Amino acid sequence: MTSSQPFTFLESSNWIDYALLDSGDGLKLERFGKYIFVRPEAQAMWKRSLEAEWKQAHAVFQPTGEESGGHWDFKKKVEEKWEMHYPLTPRFDYGSAPRNNAGTSQRKKNLTFSVMTTPGRHLGVFPEVAAHWDWFSGLIAQSKREINVLNLFGYTGLASLAAAAAGAKVTHIDASKKSVSWARDNQALSNLMEKPIRWIVDDALKFAQREARRGAKYDGIILDPPKFGRGPKGEVWEVYKSLPSLFEACRECLSENPLFVVTTIYAVRASAIHVAQAMEDMMSGFGGKIEMGELVTREQSSERLLSQAVYARWCQ
Repeated sequence: MTSSQPFTFLESSNWIDYALLDSGDGLKLERFGKYIFVRPEAQAMWKRSLEAEWKQAHAVFQPTGEESGGHWDFKKKVEEKWEMHYPLTPRFDYGSAPRNNAGTSQRKKNLTFSVMTTPGRHLGVFPEVAAHWDWFSGLIAQSKREINVLNLFGYTGLASLAAAAAGAKVTHIDASKKSVSWARDNQALSNLMEKPIRWIVDDALKFAQREARRGAKYDGIILDPPKFGRGPKGEVWEVYKSLPSLFEACRECLSENPLFVVTTIYAVRASAIHVAQAMEDMMSGFGGKIEMGELVTREQSSERLLSQAVYARWCQ
């Protein structure tokens, strides 16, 4: 019987190279390495706490009416590409993550990766999901067995690198050839070239369904689906319509003794409760427990929490 845990606000509090400096008036002020950026944030429905710091931004993203459309307005010189680091800290307590990360291992591994401004307002990393990296890397490291991980919608590969650094064999899927190439570069930057990672450009749903038919099995599955997207051959992904089929295919790909499953969903009205209930169906018969909640980032200025995504995750 799968048990559900209380709703949790999950923070990624180990960052050094990233910070949410301030937010308000529909915007957020963030530091990515040595540069400061202003990006839209509709949920920042309060007044800003800082003033002068906003004028120090290197670039401001100016959105258009279309989904994720817009352009960067550069106020200062910004390199085309620069490096950031994350001190991967495997967790060995599997309850709700405390803010100070009590109970984590001290065996840290730095992930090194490149970031850049893109037309879609993103920079190549979603800092809030680092809490998941620490969580599943702890599970992998403590498992003492070979763990096969499937990472769907893998983007620039940071979750794949976290899993591989902990000792897993990873299959990384993304529909964007550019993102997969970026991920391969990040593998080299992190000095993880000897780690077994398969980098594949494919439609996530079709790949999972083919793997199920082939009888492929995975011990861990990472799902970070977008609200809307297209596969390399024009396949349409719509999260509400497509996610049930993906969950079904992923269940068929699970090994007899799975270790973890984690799903993070952005930019939708779905509650974490709904995602957790869908995951409960998916993991029926495996036992274990499900955590659910929101991924949040805490401001440096006023300690306010900014919700970034909803999540649900399962482990034994």
